[in-house]
This record gives sequence, structure tokens and C-alpha cells, in this order.
Amino acid sequence: MASGKDAGWYVISLRPQGAHDALRRAATRRGAALLALSPWRIAVRDDDDARAALARALDAGLVLFTSPAAVAAAARLRPLQARADQIWLAVGSGTARALHRQGIPRVGAPARMDSEGLLALPELQSIAGRRIGFVTAPSGRNVLAPGLEARGAELERADVYARVDVPLSHRSVQALDRLRAPACVLISSGGALERVMAHLPAEARAKLLRMPAIAASERLAEQAALGGFSRIVLAAGPRNSQLLDSAASAVMRRDPLA
Repeated sequence: MASGKDAGWYVISLRPQGAHDALRRAATRRGAALLALSPWRIAVRDDDDARAALARALDAGLVLFTSPAAVAAAARLRPLQARADQIWLAVGSGTARALHRQGIPRVGAPARMDSEGLLALPELQSIAGRRIGFVTAPSGRNVLAPGLEARGAELERADVYARVDVPLSHRSVQALDRLRAPACVLISSGGALERVMAHLPAEARAKLLRMPAIAASERLAEQAALGGFSRIVLAAGPRNSQLLDSAASAVMRRDPLA
């Protein structure tokens, strides 16, 4: 197993505190180490308003979850059970797997695992006047909710968790400053990217911008370009394997960038 000491290359993860383990294991299998720059942590909204909103969302004929964190937080608040007449959707395969683990057998998910891919699903085309349970977090999936409402859907929104801002780890920032091995930045959240770039010291921010940015979607690739990254790779999707495939190509083989 590769450690930070003997790794041939690095990935910079902007995921929440406590959400790096699966990516770290996948990176280790490829000879890479992970450096975590977490801008926030996930906190379940365990209050009466959140429980009532979740109950309304789960009563809708179509129920949509925007992330594995939304699934985990909802399951903390109440057991998840699907009626025979309901449609359950997930923004991607990771969210779908999280719902399967909670006992939901049939979950639709797009091949293109982002908001735009979800909006292209047949189940979300003729939804004027339809109630849709939308299980998410405050400010989550900013493209998706307006897109559904523009089609005439009535959203029953349940913000079941919150992203709580935390200071960037001083130890991690120092590790970034000392980093000399090849490295790249994995971008799967626009909000996380914004917060990390806003709070990094100037020299560390400049160093990050010189690295290849591996974007999980076209929208995130555009945001990375606007943020100052010049070497941007569009991954095939947001899965760990897809991000790391593109990262290995960019960092180790210097393949052409998108």
C-alpha cells in the first residue's frame, strides 16, 4: 500500500471531512496518496422542521435524492420505504447504491451523473403539476431545482443535512506547500472549490492552480476554467474510478487535456 511518504503522485481531495476514505483507498491502489483539503463537514439536520419536510417529500409520487449524504441523513431521521406506486430517482450511481443499501430496490439514475443528466431522464420530462420529493441540502444542486420548477413541478424540498464550514487544516495547507511530487485536484463540487480557493493562502492557491484540475462534469470544468485553472481534464463521470483514470492520465502520462 502506498503511503504519503512513498507515493509516486498525489490527488488533492476537496470532499467534506470524513468523506475521503473510499477515494484514498482507490488512489492507494494506483500508487497515489491523497491530500485532503476539506472546506466543510456534513451535519444531519435533526429537528422537527427537517423531519416534517422529509415526511412530505417521501409522500410524493416521485422522490429524488441528490447525494449519498442526503440518503444517509434521511435514513438517520426515519426508515426509508418505497410504495409500489412511487418512482425513486438518484443523481448518480453512488446515490442509487446508497438507496439500495437502505432497502429501496428500484432506483432510476442517469448514465451522465450530474444535474443535467438527471433532467434528461424520461421520468422528468412531463412533470407539470406533479409533486416531487426533493431530498438534499441547503444550496445543493442549484441547477436541478430550478430546472424541475421550470417544467412546472411542485417540489417538496427536504434539506436533511447541512454543510458546515470548517477552517482548512493548517497541517494540510503546510503539506500542500511542501508537496513536490506530481499532483492534481479532483473537482466534484463547485461549492467546495469556491470555498477552498477563497481560503487558501495566496502561494498555496497559486500552486493549486498550476496543477491539472480533474472535473466531474462539464459545468465543473467551466467553473474550474473561470477560477483560473489552465490545465483541465473532463472525467468520464464522478465515480472515484473515473476521476482517478483521468488523474493518472494527466499526471503520469501527460495526455492531451480537454
